[in-house]
Amino acid sequence: MKLTDFFKDRYFIYIACAFAFAVMVLFMGAFHVQIQLIVIIGVIFWILIIINETWEFFRKKGFYNDIFNKLDSLDKKYLISEMLGSPRFYEGQLLCEILQQADKSMYENAAEYRRSASDFREFIEMWVHEIKLPVSSLLLMAHNNKSEFSGKALEQLRRIDGYTDTVLYYARSENAEKDYLINEVSLKRTVSNVAVKNRENLLLRGVSLSTEGLDLNVLTDGKWLEFILGQLLSNSLKFFPEGREAEIKISAEDFPDRTVLRFRDNGIGISENDLPYIFEKSFTGENGRLGAGSTGMGLYIVKNLCGRLGHDISVDSVKGEFTEFSIAFVKNDFYKFK
Repeated sequence: MKLTDFFKDRYFIYIACAFAFAVMVLFMGAFHVQIQLIVIIGVIFWILIIINETWEFFRKKGFYNDIFNKLDSLDKKYLISEMLGSPRFYEGQLLCEILQQADKSMYENAAEYRRSASDFREFIEMWVHEIKLPVSSLLLMAHNNKSEFSGKALEQLRRIDGYTDTVLYYARSENAEKDYLINEVSLKRTVSNVAVKNRENLLLRGVSLSTEGLDLNVLTDGKWLEFILGQLLSNSLKFFPEGREAEIKISAEDFPDRTVLRFRDNGIGISENDLPYIFEKSFTGENGRLGAGSTGMGLYIVKNLCGRLGHDISVDSVKGEFTEFSIAFVKNDFYKFK
């Protein structure tokens, strides 16, 4: 709170005081009051005004500066009303009451929103589970009745099945802590499971998959890691240029404090301008506009899940040459559930 702002806010009071003093002096002059007495009364009058305004300024300055200091230190600014003490002036008391009422209303609206979001998430999860039953039945029927049409139908059904998994994991990603178990997971087994699930797509697109150094265990949730690698694999399969032998290499490197899993393909790569934004929600970028059916949600979910699991994910790419994702698993037994 600045002194100049305080004066600007109260200039009308000072004008009124000056007018009242002028009227008082006129009346004292009309009654022939001695000049010395008028001067003494004037000095006392203005000293009292100055004392009152000084006290008022420092009282309010301390209160409002305290608010701003506490506000700067808070990550959640809406908690400011809980941090304030009871001020010693009426305007401050009114302000605190207003903030408390506003916070109460905000909490009620947020609670209603959370209930609505929770109900919707539960509905989506239920819907995904229900829709996966007929999809699984159709996959089995197409697999058991080999024909040119069933082969094409099988591919599309697998895409539908993958999309429903994406919806389910996205719905759960906001509350992943309720649905994961951190434990030692074999990278070799996890990558093998992902490769088996996607073997038809790999064969159909003629992609060779190689691995190196996967005889390592990491602390993570196996189910969520399979989904993350499946998303990276699915994303890579969309963006391979024609006329080049498509290759995907998954390798791991062990360090004293972490294990790094690298997922590298020799696809079309990511432009330098798009690279900082690929983990943002609904961002498709230059590659997504090539008609590959990109939604911009896969990598966003991957980033979100890695953050929830305590893993760091980064990407390096050169346009037209390669794309490499790196996932770092921290070595920390504190997160391991026995």
